[in-house]
Amino acid sequence: MQAAEYIGNKSFRIVEGKQVKPQADEVRLDVGFVGICGTDMHIYHGVMDQRVNPPHTIGHEISGVVAELGSNVTNLKVGDRVVVRPLDYCGDCPACNAGHSHVCHNLKFMGIDSVGAFQNSWTVKARTIHKLPDNVTLEQGALIEPLSVACHDISRSRLKAGEKAVVIGGGPIGQLVALVAKSVGADVLISEVNNERRKFSARFDIETINPLEQDLQEYVSKWSDGKGADVVFEVSGVQPAVEAMTQIAAVRGRICMVAIHSQKPPVDLFQFFWRELELVGARVYEDADFEMAIDLVASGKIDLEPFITSVSELADISSAFASMDNNPTGMKALVSCQIK
Repeated sequence: MQAAEYIGNKSFRIVEGKQVKPQADEVRLDVGFVGICGTDMHIYHGVMDQRVNPPHTIGHEISGVVAELGSNVTNLKVGDRVVVRPLDYCGDCPACNAGHSHVCHNLKFMGIDSVGAFQNSWTVKARTIHKLPDNVTLEQGALIEPLSVACHDISRSRLKAGEKAVVIGGGPIGQLVALVAKSVGADVLISEVNNERRKFSARFDIETINPLEQDLQEYVSKWSDGKGADVVFEVSGVQPAVEAMTQIAAVRGRICMVAIHSQKPPVDLFQFFWRELELVGARVYEDADFEMAIDLVASGKIDLEPFITSVSELADISSAFASMDNNPTGMKALVSCQIK
């Protein structure tokens, strides 16, 4: 039984892990694959040390197999292939009582605020588990969590078939947002400065533009016959995107804020008045978003295989993180945590 601990300064160590026997409402998983996400990279760079308090086992984009059940768990069985929705909510705050437990006032993010999945065995609450169909691999399963983020973004935006959607930022989440938008029947355009990421979008027949080489506002106007974008997804987290999002939105367009902005960006509020725009936030995901993501993969509507940049063993986790550090072409690195 092994576990990887982040110890600070872009470093991990492999330690002897411990199987945790599940309590009544918990399950113990044999971990399959764990994805490295943007938040994990922020931890790797040391900017979240005060929150994670190293040494700490991180990781939350996970697939695995049920190995042991708590006494109250009746909807799962040993051997089920599953994914985890890594949100630990209190169940008794105003947000939870209103049915919005994913933005619980006391929310703990598993793998950040508590022990995570970069280990052979992980014990979690049964309420966080979603089953995988037989035709979805464990490798694909490790990408259900980020795909669920995209599903939540689409849900919050109220995007529908026939609408024009612009995604600003073509990283992993931006690409997934574009694919989910396409799956609901929207016309999609990605604004992205990186040439390799634009090539990646081309695999899925998604139109792209480099805003450094072409005027985005002018392009969107022509693309939408002068109307503007019905929905704009801001996924890049940079100031030029904040400026662009209000310029390209149609009258009564919706802007969905997906990116996390570390500083308060100036926003053109006049455009919200002038065009009656809406700005909606989208944070993590809900139960239904995970089910939608699983269905999109199981039905073949979204192919996650091209997103898998590399697969490494748990013992090589340091190399896996280093390979993704400042890698403008990488999409998703997976770490295999299966016992060999």
